[in-house]
Amino acid sequence: MALVSPSILSADFGHLHDEVRNVIDLGADWIHVDVMDGRFVPNITLGPGITAAVAKSTNGDALVDVHLMVVQPTNYVQAFRDAGADQITVHAEACTHLHRAIQQIKASGAKAGVSLNPHTPPEVLDYVLDELDLVLVMTVNPGFGGQSLIEGVLPKIERIRKTIDGRGLSTLIEVDGGVKVNNAHKFVNAGAHVLVSGSGVFKAEDRGAAIAALKRA
Repeated sequence: MALVSPSILSADFGHLHDEVRNVIDLGADWIHVDVMDGRFVPNITLGPGITAAVAKSTNGDALVDVHLMVVQPTNYVQAFRDAGADQITVHAEACTHLHRAIQQIKASGAKAGVSLNPHTPPEVLDYVLDELDLVLVMTVNPGFGGQSLIEGVLPKIERIRKTIDGRGLSTLIEVDGGVKVNNAHKFVNAGAHVLVSGSGVFKAEDRGAAIAALKRA
């Protein structure tokens, strides 16, 4: 079954603790925290303070999955780890020294992930794939929630999964962008292990049913 990581970008921030607990109690495996700085992407969202609140709300019942869509992400790794991030993902496009960034995340005690924008080829991961716990494939252009899937990214997921399996690695593939109940099977069939869904979960009429359907994708 797929793992489900609801993005709090679509949650009601006036009731954040209740929102986090609700989706965990309904079966969410991870909680996805989208961090945007207004520079790497054209939006500003969350920081370590919100991450700390999310981590406290999970009470260890779900992995805190932090996605740094920021320039110079290595400047912020320790702050997010200290706030309770279990896993920290940086963008390959934002890292001048990608291997060094991965090692910094691991040294902090967090699991390490690297994200690729839709236009970035998977070959940029060839020399670091063995070091990663996670590859996050963006299936929309990052910056805003509620976007539609870019279908052309699906073959990239297939290529990354083939490489991971061929090397005998345990690296997970996470997908983020346009994931809904009615298309989740496309991501899983392409090779994804983890589905990030914001509006697809938090805006669903029946969140429990949505999470269960994503798991069965």
